[in-house]
Amino acid sequence: MISQLIGYLLYGNMLLMFVTYLFLYRIRKLIGFQLGMNMSMIAGGFLAIVTGVILIYQYPFHFAIVTIVTTVIGFTVGALFGALFDYQTMLTGYATGLMMGIMSPMVGAAAKNSMLFLYFIEIIFILSIIMMLSSSRTS
Repeated sequence: MISQLIGYLLYGNMLLMFVTYLFLYRIRKLIGFQLGMNMSMIAGGFLAIVTGVILIYQYPFHFAIVTIVTTVIGFTVGALFGALFDYQTMLTGYATGLMMGIMSPMVGAAAKNSMLFLYFIEIIFILSIIMMLSSSRTS
């Protein structure tokens, strides 16, 4: 039961990031590069953290594979969000996603399958996306 819930969380996070990307793609010309840089850091970094924790909870004995997958997800999402704005922002999103992707399985392993920690990370992730979307509306 818990394993299915964790799988749905991963799917929901990916879907939320996809919808956020589509929304920001439409209004990318209205957003300044400073805000864009922060958005790419939030998108790549937080998705990498959440994905790393979820995957290490699902596959605790496959640390190397989880780290590789999480790192690829983190730097890809960071670079995609950064590419909405300019190359410097793309590089910042890439680097943030890369670092967070490498660190997140270690954080998940240290948390020792604590569902409280997973819920805390999820709440912070969702609040960050909401803040990111609301700041894009007011820029």
